[in-house]
Amino acid sequence: MFTGLIREMAKVKSFGRNRLSLKAAHKPSLGDSIAINGTCLSVVSIESDGFSVELSPETLKHIATEKLNGFVHIEPAMMMGDRFEGHIVQGHIDTIGTVRSITDNGNSYDVVVDIDPEFIPLIPPKGSITIDGVSLTVNDVYDDAFRLTIIPITMRETLFGTYKKGTRVNIETDVFARYIRHILGSTAKSKKIGWEEIERIQSLY
Repeated sequence: MFTGLIREMAKVKSFGRNRLSLKAAHKPSLGDSIAINGTCLSVVSIESDGFSVELSPETLKHIATEKLNGFVHIEPAMMMGDRFEGHIVQGHIDTIGTVRSITDNGNSYDVVVDIDPEFIPLIPPKGSITIDGVSLTVNDVYDDAFRLTIIPITMRETLFGTYKKGTRVNIETDVFARYIRHILGSTAKSKKIGWEEIERIQSLY
């Protein structure tokens, strides 16, 4: 589990053959879980100046791989007893969004991100969302997009300062919203049986 608070901006040394090698101050142990741009990955080797993680074909299909260069966000998995901030993040990317616009308001920035309408029900206004591993609050939700307000320190200390119109971002919706939709969807499917079918089944006993 993660919290969406970035520990460090690590430098990509290489990426190829499903392996990503990073130069970082953070010193993980072999097998540790660590979020890279919001994606939960396992440490497969330790180097003198960093570490490497491996990406499965399934992971590669669901993330913005073009951003695995330059610098990336890293956050180690939360440990028992750690201070909890941000929100509950699993490191499971739901979809890729695209930056529609960035507006400088002087003391903050409005960022609108386009997303497949299928995921809009999982993004409640004033709810939490994770963008490239960063825990953020959603201000407004539209039919096919949502709006965030980014403060200057986030722009300076994360990849948000490099984003522009058309930048693709990894999105993880709120875990509770996903569970609720799944439960309600399963309940709705079970109701399709109908009372007539239920009475028929009862008559068999």
